[in-house]
Amino acid sequence: MGVHDPLRVIALADSDAFYAACELVRLSLPADTTPLVVKQWEAVIAVSYPARKFGITRMDKAKDAVKKCPDLVVVHVPTFKDGMAEPGYWDAPDTLTHKVSLDVYRRESVKIHSMFKEILPDAEIERASIDEAFFDLTKPVRTILLQRFPFLANVPETPLGLDTPLPPTPDINWDGLGNLIPLEPEDTETYSPPTSMAFPDRTTWHDVALSIGAELMKKVRDEVRVKLGYTTSAGIARNKFLAKLCASYRKPSNQSILRNNAIPAYLIPMPFQKIRNLGGKLGDLVATRYDAKLVGDLLPISLSEIQTELGPESLWVWEILRGIDRNSVKEKASVNKSMLASKNLPKPVTKRSDGAHWIRILASELALRLNDARAINPNLWPKTIVLHAKKGYESARSKQATFPFTKSVTVDVVAAAGNKLWDELVGKTTFSVNNISLAFTGIEVSEVGQQSIAGFLRTSSKPSSSGTPTPLKRPVPEDDENTHKYHCPECGEMLSVPEELELEESERQALITQMRLEHTDGHFAQRLAKEDEPNDRFAKSTLSGSGNQKPSRKRQKANGKKNGIRQFFQPV
Repeated sequence: MGVHDPLRVIALADSDAFYAACELVRLSLPADTTPLVVKQWEAVIAVSYPARKFGITRMDKAKDAVKKCPDLVVVHVPTFKDGMAEPGYWDAPDTLTHKVSLDVYRRESVKIHSMFKEILPDAEIERASIDEAFFDLTKPVRTILLQRFPFLANVPETPLGLDTPLPPTPDINWDGLGNLIPLEPEDTETYSPPTSMAFPDRTTWHDVALSIGAELMKKVRDEVRVKLGYTTSAGIARNKFLAKLCASYRKPSNQSILRNNAIPAYLIPMPFQKIRNLGGKLGDLVATRYDAKLVGDLLPISLSEIQTELGPESLWVWEILRGIDRNSVKEKASVNKSMLASKNLPKPVTKRSDGAHWIRILASELALRLNDARAINPNLWPKTIVLHAKKGYESARSKQATFPFTKSVTVDVVAAAGNKLWDELVGKTTFSVNNISLAFTGIEVSEVGQQSIAGFLRTSSKPSSSGTPTPLKRPVPEDDENTHKYHCPECGEMLSVPEELELEESERQALITQMRLEHTDGHFAQRLAKEDEPNDRFAKSTLSGSGNQKPSRKRQKANGKKNGIRQFFQPV
């Protein structure tokens, strides 16, 4: 049923003051009593909750924050400097020589997210940002619901059958599950609802589902706090918008539950421009046109009237004001297709030799991030390394090249590839660059059947007809007389560089060479895969009996049929 599931349970977990929390854990300082800020150069970017009691915000400069709290612990984010493969905490990092690194925080974020998946393997978990994750708890909640109330899986023996109303709900004990957002508005001074507006106080089966979701989130949050030292705040509701909204209801280190009957009371006193995507120009337009500040001011306006004013945005605005959100929780790909390290230079680079300093620092960050990713998935490798350089708001100039495979990713390897691109990009021309970026693109996992990237180059041990192993060699394509074309002797395909592309001769030769290598590698991978096909077919045949029998249509239909109210609780 997805977003239309009547028992849908969505949660958001938000790590409390995450960057500050990472530093408190690293320094082994008590999180509940230590005022701490994290700064980037002189700007405060994270404030612990004890520090917020002194009026310190992220709008402060570090020196002003210390004036507000003399005992304040100030930590500068880790930075890379030339010659270091890892970012470090230096006494006086200089923007002229150092580059900020957030990789320490990314690593901690990965630990937390991995624990989420470990504790709730059946939940759909979407990593929304470095410190936030959405959970679709519908599946594990439904499983627990049927375990506790198995009668819900049976069709009632009544004339109405499946149309029989659901049985009365059990009493719910909300103690210890978090903050239950009230059914009536708390701030009646800001907004006084009309007397005709009803706030029904009745328990539903969705409330039961939310209570189970709250149990699961409490377990997850407790595990993260005990094992990793990080506190989180959570919101549990029927969709992503409401879950994120109520996660901040009683921060920090808390969780809040928003029942369906409490949604109107929670939304109507809220300034509508605080809702994500309802600020800015769209929010100003709505506020001016309807002289409105609060969600409740806009509820009497009909959809047709909003459509007249707002056009394509109207339906989304009308629904979000009523707590309707049709976005689903989607697990993002575990493999990032690209990695970027970038530096805005406080002093422009005008000499070719000066670029090497920043290329090496950017290479340190890329090598670190690729090695971290390969520690989780050793078969990851980028196809291309790209260098961008630009001045101000001018269009960036760039160069790219295939990134060669090596057994170990070191700073030297990445820096060498980056320096080569830098020399090609700037040449002997006069230039002034105030932003340099180095990136890996086309990051992929090696094909199924390859144990590792190195295995792709490994020879085969398959015996020949003579009984001795015949190495399976990776083919090296021979040169064609026409350097802009390549005729594959194996499949007969003709590869060519289109003449309409405005390329220099060297660029044309490099492009056709890359096309040839990729094409012949494809044939090589196919031959490797075929070596294991007989064993795979035998395994499949053994596991499935004869391997040729198919269930009858009647049996398929019977097997797919769900009986009783269970179909209401199970996904279709």
